[in-house]
Amino acid sequence: MGIRNGSPDVNQQTTNKEIRDETTPLLPVKVEEEGFHELNGASFSGAVFNLSTTIVGAGIMALPASIKMLGLIPGLLMIIFVALLTEASIDMLVRCSHQGKITSYGWLMGEAYGQWGRIALQGSVVINNIGVMIVYMIIIGDVLSGTTSDGIHHRGILEGWFGAHLWNSRAIVLLVTTLCVFAPLVSFKRLDSLRYTSALSVALAVVFVVITAGIAIIKLIDGTVAMPKLFPELDGVSSIWKLFTAVPVLVTAYICHYNVHSIDNELEDKTQTKPIVRTSLALCSSVYIATSFFAYLLFGEGTLDDVLANFDSNLGIPFSSVFNDVVRVSYAAHVMLVFPIIFFALRLNLDGLLFPTSRHISHDNKRFSIITISLLTVIYIAAIFIPSIWDAFQFTGATAAVLIGFIFPAMVILRDPYGIATKRDKILAVTMIVLAVLSNSVALYSDAMNIFRKKEAA
Repeated sequence: MGIRNGSPDVNQQTTNKEIRDETTPLLPVKVEEEGFHELNGASFSGAVFNLSTTIVGAGIMALPASIKMLGLIPGLLMIIFVALLTEASIDMLVRCSHQGKITSYGWLMGEAYGQWGRIALQGSVVINNIGVMIVYMIIIGDVLSGTTSDGIHHRGILEGWFGAHLWNSRAIVLLVTTLCVFAPLVSFKRLDSLRYTSALSVALAVVFVVITAGIAIIKLIDGTVAMPKLFPELDGVSSIWKLFTAVPVLVTAYICHYNVHSIDNELEDKTQTKPIVRTSLALCSSVYIATSFFAYLLFGEGTLDDVLANFDSNLGIPFSSVFNDVVRVSYAAHVMLVFPIIFFALRLNLDGLLFPTSRHISHDNKRFSIITISLLTVIYIAAIFIPSIWDAFQFTGATAAVLIGFIFPAMVILRDPYGIATKRDKILAVTMIVLAVLSNSVALYSDAMNIFRKKEAA
């Protein structure tokens, strides 16, 4: 995460105090001003919901297709394995940060690798988060206002209910969402202020799981669903290679590292950080496993890359259209509530890149407002006019997410600026780098081939 004035020196680390009042930013910093006193107190449950909301975003809809490709047993085991790997990478960051009294991810990278380390981290967060939020807004527009693909128009929720009108067009719906939902939520400067919306976001993800599970169980009892394949079907080298394309989805499913320091800094008891991370990962893993299992059970080999698209057809049960609408509306609302959590990290890291020597953005309302409005405007315009930006962020987003979640934490532990790394830590760090580079290379190759085929077909 971002730091305010580059890499701090040792004296600054020991003499400066942290801001802990209601205006405390999500990225705590060292304070030059006097007169601020420590005020922590974020709740355990609030921290769990905020971290869980950071994790469970749009990627959940791609997991069932990954399970279809890998087979049920290897796929579910991979979800658990990546969760354990994520816990290990976060633990590396937290242990180093507590040892060095570091209060942000960017500051930690700066301590380990200097100014360029800090810039690399901040730049990765900016690239990853702005891409994610543009995709989120595109998804909201698709769900509520509809979309046209390959000459086929898929009606959105509002269009299906009320017909096509100017007021429920994509541009108007996203503008209202930006002004009435996003703008108020991104105006907070403290992560714990979003604990209730984060709890609601997690609840909406659970609603999707419950509905999917209920429909799958009903159809299983009726004998109208087939038993999913337990292991992948391998019929040559090409099929083995194809399996690797599912790995990047799983590897990036738990990226939340850019908000871990924010949550840690708002806690009064720092020993709660590890249980919070474990609880969040256990909660998200449960949601991921249930979503993947029941969605794959329900749709079988017809599971689409974005399983939400499967809820655009007859489910073969009474009130199918009602359940389709509930699933899509709840998911759109879930994405809306994830948006501000991701936005805060984007704003603070972008500010760190643009104004590295200025006082922290939380103390400059003018700069805070300008950056916030500018980012919302850019994201809105991108979602309206250049939806093909998805292709670009399949490259940049996948790369940045892997850097943030695995490569940078491993690099910190290998540099070991505070002398706390064990032999096991360093072996694990090397393993994470190898896995991250391999999965990212496969993702980039796969995305490039898909884009190339699309252009040839056109």
